[in-house]
Amino acid sequence: MAKELLLEIGTEEIPAAFMPKAMKDMEKIITKEFSENRIGHGRIKTMGTPRRLLLSVMDVDERQEDQLLEKMGPSTKVAFGEDGKPTKAAIGFARGQGIEVSELEIVETPKGKQICARKKIIGEDTKAILTDLLPRFIMSIPFRKSMRWMDLDIRFARPIHWILALFGDDIVPFSIENITSGNASRGHRFMAPEPFTVGGFEDYLKKAEERFVIVDPNRRKKIIQDEAWKAAEAVSGSVLENEDLLGEVSFLVEYPSVVCGTFDREYLSLPKEVLTTAMMKNQKYFPVVDAQGNLLSYFITVNNTLARDPSVVARGNEKVIRARLADARFFFDEDRKTPLENHLEDLKDVVFHRSLGTSYEKVMQFRELAAYITETLHLSISDTVDRAALLSKADLETQMVYEFTELQGVMGREYALLQGENPVVAKAIYEHYLPIAAGGDLPETDEGAIVSIADKMDTITGFFGINLIPTGTADPFALRRQALGIINIILNKNYPINLDELIGRSIAILGKKLQRNPEETRADVLDFFRGRFENLLISQGHPYDVVNAVLALGMSDIVQSLRKIEAMEGFKKHPDFEPLAIAFKRVVNILKDFEGGSIDAAVFDSSAEANLYNSFADIRERANGCIDEGRYSEALSEMASLRKPVDTFFDEVMVMAEDEKIRFNRLSLLGEISKLFHRIADFSKIVTE
Repeated sequence: MAKELLLEIGTEEIPAAFMPKAMKDMEKIITKEFSENRIGHGRIKTMGTPRRLLLSVMDVDERQEDQLLEKMGPSTKVAFGEDGKPTKAAIGFARGQGIEVSELEIVETPKGKQICARKKIIGEDTKAILTDLLPRFIMSIPFRKSMRWMDLDIRFARPIHWILALFGDDIVPFSIENITSGNASRGHRFMAPEPFTVGGFEDYLKKAEERFVIVDPNRRKKIIQDEAWKAAEAVSGSVLENEDLLGEVSFLVEYPSVVCGTFDREYLSLPKEVLTTAMMKNQKYFPVVDAQGNLLSYFITVNNTLARDPSVVARGNEKVIRARLADARFFFDEDRKTPLENHLEDLKDVVFHRSLGTSYEKVMQFRELAAYITETLHLSISDTVDRAALLSKADLETQMVYEFTELQGVMGREYALLQGENPVVAKAIYEHYLPIAAGGDLPETDEGAIVSIADKMDTITGFFGINLIPTGTADPFALRRQALGIINIILNKNYPINLDELIGRSIAILGKKLQRNPEETRADVLDFFRGRFENLLISQGHPYDVVNAVLALGMSDIVQSLRKIEAMEGFKKHPDFEPLAIAFKRVVNILKDFEGGSIDAAVFDSSAEANLYNSFADIRERANGCIDEGRYSEALSEMASLRKPVDTFFDEVMVMAEDEKIRFNRLSLLGEISKLFHRIADFSKIVTE
């Protein structure tokens, strides 16, 4: 008979950012534990609030599955003597397996007849297993940061205060340091702090909610959404929705209660981003907007308790936001007194990295790199690109950005506009930070795109050059994100940038700051970009073998690489594709270690090779022309016409002829065909059935 497992870990308030991952990890860990312990089960649910992590597993078998262990021993020739009696080898093997010699079996194997020991291990009671499993499970939940408390040896996200552990109606008995498992949970810290006993998952949810704890985070999110919209509509507005903020707030409360507050309309004259940052990032408030998306002088706050008098709660929050906005107004007014360009001098005192110099030096480096990119792209915007690069980091030394770091770029744009800079330059100052996150907005202007690429590339090559390279578990300088940003900008803008040359130029600009060999650094950075590009393409649904086949030949121009991949995907549907790919793999194998040479048609001694040569000569110029113009699908269609001549060639011709001259000529023909195909992809890497 199956039973329900219910586990609750009661804690002090766990940071909201920890919770979603912890819940996912709990499901993964318990699934693995049950599998390894041969415990059958049904659906798994994880939930949580700031003060508790919950695991519910339905239909858990009462006993683990029996296990049949099979261990192969020596051959029968070794295990038994000529008289048929067991040898020392058989006796020792049986003893090692904990069975009698008479229990050994003889089985037929690919190696011949061998003795075999088979043991049936009867499954244990699940409850007994859980007594050891659950403490291990709890302590294996990973957190970004964990802590110790009192004089205990254990570590967890926050101190553990109680553990509820039920298997069916029974308590699963265990202890973790000074905490002993039981059948009791606790209600809301302030509104119902007393313990209460639990009789199962549904009973737990019902009793918890009666005590002002909504354990399901999706329900809390829905309540917050519904109540916030109602509150906003009451003041003729709507909530400025933000899924990240909604998710965060839902893990800050156990029983959400929504209150609408207001602030002085005079603060609406501040840039919108200043207001939203102060409300959303600092105070976790939801801004209210009108039908056109303009901010109104209201905000929505979510409390963790039911307010006896909502107006008192509103006034308390209004006092807080008023102070924040007053500070923002002061910083804004003070910053405007100093021209943005004057802050460049301040960057000389800001260390970007001890091995890479100051922020001022960094600006000068990617300013030079941005000029190189502009020249390479033959764009007549060198003045605006240079100005945007020069001012791009100036706002880092403003009071507003010092207080609200999320506003870097935003304030640079605002101050530039207020000080009469070209609007394109102002926009580029903001855009050079884009994309801020995976899938985020990309720069619209060429100026913003170029400065963004230059800044990010300078960062990547700099850290690679001082051997601070991302590992599988650590990327403290977000180099993966920045590489993906460069790739997405280039693809979005269709920039014909030679990535290899760009990396080389960036390394040259860094000069003596590099601590590694420049060429090794260059190769490692290019390989790093290839890994990010490959992962991006595969995540978008492009077949791995096609991606690998194209990128195996280089990826300096990622725009063209993507077009080749798309063309190859279409070509895979062609009826001649797979036979051609198989034939090409054969060509690659034959040409191994062959350096190539010129073809002499007079040496041909069969119609098959002459026909292949003539067919190839007929399509080569057209195919190369298509490739030169980026018409890869057309080039592949031309190449497809070689399928029959290639098949006939391999059917009728012995490539490795005894006559050295004939052999060399045939290899040279295959080599030239291979070169043409390699202009698009390495077909030998295509998976064929």
